[in-house]
Amino acid sequence: MSEVAERWGSRRAFIMAMTGAAVGLGNIWRFPYMTGENGGSAFLMLYVIFVLLLGLPVMMAEILVGRAGRRTPMQALSHLALENGHSRHWRLIGLMGAATVFFILSFYSVVSGWSFEYMFDALGGNFTGMSPAEIGGSFNTFLADPFKVIFNHTLFMLLTMSVVAAGIGSGLEKLNNLLMPLLYLLLFVLVGYGATTSGFTTALSWLFTPNPAAIDITVVLNAMGHAFFTLAIGACALMAYGAYMPDRQSLPTAVIAVACLDILVALLSGIAIFSIVFSQGMDPASGPGLMFVTLPIALADLPGGNIWLGGFFLLLAMATWTSSINLAEPMVAMLQSAGLKRGVAALLIGVGVWLMGLPSALSFSSLADWTPLEGKTFFDLVTSIPTDIFLPLGGVLIAIFATWIMDRQRAFDALGASTTLCRGWLWVTRWISIPLVIIVLISSLWHQG
Repeated sequence: MSEVAERWGSRRAFIMAMTGAAVGLGNIWRFPYMTGENGGSAFLMLYVIFVLLLGLPVMMAEILVGRAGRRTPMQALSHLALENGHSRHWRLIGLMGAATVFFILSFYSVVSGWSFEYMFDALGGNFTGMSPAEIGGSFNTFLADPFKVIFNHTLFMLLTMSVVAAGIGSGLEKLNNLLMPLLYLLLFVLVGYGATTSGFTTALSWLFTPNPAAIDITVVLNAMGHAFFTLAIGACALMAYGAYMPDRQSLPTAVIAVACLDILVALLSGIAIFSIVFSQGMDPASGPGLMFVTLPIALADLPGGNIWLGGFFLLLAMATWTSSINLAEPMVAMLQSAGLKRGVAALLIGVGVWLMGLPSALSFSSLADWTPLEGKTFFDLVTSIPTDIFLPLGGVLIAIFATWIMDRQRAFDALGASTTLCRGWLWVTRWISIPLVIIVLISSLWHQG
């Protein structure tokens, strides 16, 4: 179990990689519609609080395990457990994490392929002159076409795995350094466009004016779950990246930077989307279709609307591309540690994820009537169980490992912070973050049941 040889080329590269892993569908697609369904500013306030109390400490725990072990997740967990006199079976967290990422990436690729279709349709002016019913119908027509959905799924996986196959320095680092700043630039441009609409001030008020009356147990639980999901913690992907972390970098500083950048994407996406929604007099609580149905309705007939709409779906494609690349890396690294060359490992993972994505791609057409569990399609199951159950379960186990199983000084050294800050992280993770994640897990199991 030798240490990994690769390292991120700089502190900035590490932060961009972590941000690339965290930023994706959760920020640009899920956050706006979750905010719309859960009281606007009430949800936003709780989301930020839970990112700080739940997300950041567990994120630090996951990365420090990788940094301390300097190995692939399974190897790092086994090595650190044995080092402190515990069972090597703790490595099974890494195996569960790899399986979780495998399933998540399979549906991620399918949904990300939708953004390609919408981007080209928008730029081609296909939504111009269409009624709301026609736009909603066009979305359903696209989903019911297995060839189009599978083609876009295939294209997305080819783009993802080609970058992963190139390695850390030549592939992931270069793409993250290019696309992440471009993503933020595009977001600011879209917010600038939103500022020209009549709904801009309404959107800002709805998002940022405190509204405690809208808070109930459902909003609290949804905010907790989203804070956990959006940071990409619990699947050992960040643990794998921690193994590549530069030696002289403060982990808390890097993680805080990533969390701030992650929250910023969600906020900018929300401002851009809700400015348009309110300017058109539409319902912010439109659910998951807020982006794929509502935005084309709102933008298609406006001057330059096709360009702005195409730009938004380009943004979504970029965000999901970087996120998927960063999710695939731990699985490829695991096969590399078994002796496979990176290119072969990337090919095997890519083909496997592509095959697993086919039932999701077909869940809206030829497999629409196949409901393996309680009336849920395969797509319903693969988008809920890994994210709602396996991620929080993995997060709890990782946090327990970092705070109760690992040698305390080893953990503190990996944090790279002052003794006071390290002790503060330990206390918050043990007595606040772990109980909160357990609540998220219990809530998810309750809703699945």
